[in-house]
Amino acid sequence: MTSGAAYQGTELELFQHARNWKRYVAQRLRPYLSGNVVEVGAGLGATTAALCGPGVSDWLCLEPDPAMAAQLTASIAEGQLPPACRARQGILADLPEAPEFDVALYVDVLEHIEDDRAELLQAAHRLHSGGRIVVLSPAHQWLFSPFDAAIGHFRRYRRADAKALTPGGLVLERADYLDSVGLAASFANKALLRSSMPSLGQVLTWDRLMVPISRLIDPVLGRRVGKSVLFVWRRP
Repeated sequence: MTSGAAYQGTELELFQHARNWKRYVAQRLRPYLSGNVVEVGAGLGATTAALCGPGVSDWLCLEPDPAMAAQLTASIAEGQLPPACRARQGILADLPEAPEFDVALYVDVLEHIEDDRAELLQAAHRLHSGGRIVVLSPAHQWLFSPFDAAIGHFRRYRRADAKALTPGGLVLERADYLDSVGLAASFANKALLRSSMPSLGQVLTWDRLMVPISRLIDPVLGRRVGKSVLFVWRRP
């Protein structure tokens, strides 16, 4: 991810229709989101709208793509995003290296950053005491598909990666998988369809039929199975 670079993926518009998935992600992530939040790679604001809720005093939508950053600014001005939000074009390295945030949030972003460990270390340096880094990313490198390559992913993650990724001075609070049913769909896409981009119909089928079942099954499975992985680190 480079400041000023145009985002190469075209999937953001498609996944804005994944309303059940956004609600599920909000249920899992909102308990960790409060105070001053920086959302790295805010995109078109769909995640912002789903996650920015009570307890957030300031939400910085940080987006390297100039066109998307401008769209975020317009959405905030038009009241389409919560009033706590503000937008800035750039990446985390463009911000002062000083404690400024209670949360650094990466939703489907860290896998786009080549040096992910350096990025997390930068985020750690910008956290207040008690602050958190919250990451949601695609899981399992064996699921890496033409779709991942098409939208600029460098990797997918396992829960076991959490230890190596943990920045100095932070402790791991959570490493869970989400969307156990979607795991089968991702495997089918890689093994059978080999599609570099899902159709709207595929996204809606997954969101309307699979995600609600995953919300029920994931806790039963102890959140040990899923196509996405959630990491939460905290500065003591």
